[in-house]
Amino acid sequence: MQKKRILITGSNGLLGQKLVDLLANNEHYEIFATAKGENRLGISEGYRYMQMDVTDAGEVDDVLNQVKPQVIIHTAAMTNVDQCEMEKDACWKLNVTAVEILIAACKKHDIFLEHVSTDFIFDGTSGPYSEEDEPNPISFYGWSKYAAEKAVMHSGIRWAIARTVLVYGIAHDMSRSNIILWVKKSLEEGKAIKVVTDQFRTPTLAEDLAMGCFLIADQGAQGIYHISGKDFLTPYEMAIMTADYFALDKSLISPTDASSFSQPAPRPPRTGFDLKKSRNILGYEPRTFREGIALLAKQIGS
Repeated sequence: MQKKRILITGSNGLLGQKLVDLLANNEHYEIFATAKGENRLGISEGYRYMQMDVTDAGEVDDVLNQVKPQVIIHTAAMTNVDQCEMEKDACWKLNVTAVEILIAACKKHDIFLEHVSTDFIFDGTSGPYSEEDEPNPISFYGWSKYAAEKAVMHSGIRWAIARTVLVYGIAHDMSRSNIILWVKKSLEEGKAIKVVTDQFRTPTLAEDLAMGCFLIADQGAQGIYHISGKDFLTPYEMAIMTADYFALDKSLISPTDASSFSQPAPRPPRTGFDLKKSRNILGYEPRTFREGIALLAKQIGS
């Protein structure tokens, strides 16, 4: 039986790592992990690693000529919202130009492109959002991701867009923190922390997002899909749940609002996703936030 070839961009990132973990050694798939620079994945078998800079059209074409994948799952992006606001050219190059390069390559080689996007394409006035809701970004990051979505939608290729929200998880090299690790570490060190109560999200476990992306690729499901966690929470609620799980001192956590932080980029106050379409069509079913904390606790322990 011919194995389906899936190429993953940004394989050194959190989602990229989880996708390779999920799909490596799968008898139905041949997995090609690509990123700029050296391979930083935690596993060494069951996939092939190739260096590929998604902003370099020549390099993309070379790799795709060799691999001839049926599917590309495009996870590479500049996702630091404040950095995008301050370094607009770099943000546009990685979040938009790279997508245009991949679209051209997918046209040439007849490849299904699955593009990963974000809740930050919405203004956050009326979340949770469904796939039919109208985007209206309020940050440069949001605009770059929306521009990329439009390029994909109008490309004439076979495509899917997997939008997600506040992804958390543990990369094997532990280079990234997240709200759970930050709260746990701060409280263990006896540090008082302020956490906002006026932003609402459906935080997404990286393993769940990887599964959602896989379901889209596996089914060749075209169109837009919202892939996130199921619990609609404020960061303050996430912090309290983390403290409860690890039996840490909640009195160190004080509620505040977003106006007390000065950040270069505005944040949409109320996003989060309605998951009906992904549940019904893909069979996607995420874990609860508490189950997500438990998985991270297990990963830290091991």
